[in-house]
Amino acid sequence: MNTEIYFLFLVLIVSFLYASVGHGGASGYLALGVLFNLNPIEMKTSALILNVFVSAIAFIQYYRGKYFKWKLFFPFIILSIPLAFIGAKIPIATHYYKIILAICLIIALVRILGLFGKYDNGRKEDISFIPAVVIGGIIGFISGMIGIGGGILLTPVLLLCHWANMKESAAISAAFIFLNSVSGLAGAAYTEQPLSSNIYLWAGVAIMGGTSGAYFGSQRFNKVILKYVLSLVLLFACFKLIFS
Repeated sequence: MNTEIYFLFLVLIVSFLYASVGHGGASGYLALGVLFNLNPIEMKTSALILNVFVSAIAFIQYYRGKYFKWKLFFPFIILSIPLAFIGAKIPIATHYYKIILAICLIIALVRILGLFGKYDNGRKEDISFIPAVVIGGIIGFISGMIGIGGGILLTPVLLLCHWANMKESAAISAAFIFLNSVSGLAGAAYTEQPLSSNIYLWAGVAIMGGTSGAYFGSQRFNKVILKYVLSLVLLFACFKLIFS
């Protein structure tokens, strides 16, 4: 019972903090699955469901703030949706799954610590259409394979290429995550991949955390303590993945 309470508390933190930066939190939920020794196949599909709810909530908040830019979003989604579906259907060996997930968790850790978030109000570059389409497709395929929405991979690209500022990247990533997660779930359903029996309880907690996180994130809420708590969770999960 205590273990379940700890898990739900961490799901609340993950959903809150990820939603505050426009993400759904799948990499965080998968990290929790590693730490609590949960079935990785069940966690993959369950994380996508939590992703759908939290990313939708985050998108609504940032869209209301008028941060969503269709011209920035459209190129990335052209190939990502079909490739996320295809990626979700592809079985991947446990060894390689752990390596790819560990890399994504490291990127998520760097992202949560704000090392990709320094660029905000400086000069923006015009988006390169073809590279954006290719990047979106690659991220979508990887996302489908390991059960994430791809926001932790897309946001650094948007910021480092100076294609969007922080708020815009949050809005674009939230929409990107939502659509990729739905596509990935369709692929998982096609191959009859199972869900956790606790998904309804997890979803309720994730919705609460995502709703508050998305709201406070758009208001520049100070979340330093939660940021370091989640960073520790991701770090421990990375070590467990690498050395297990």
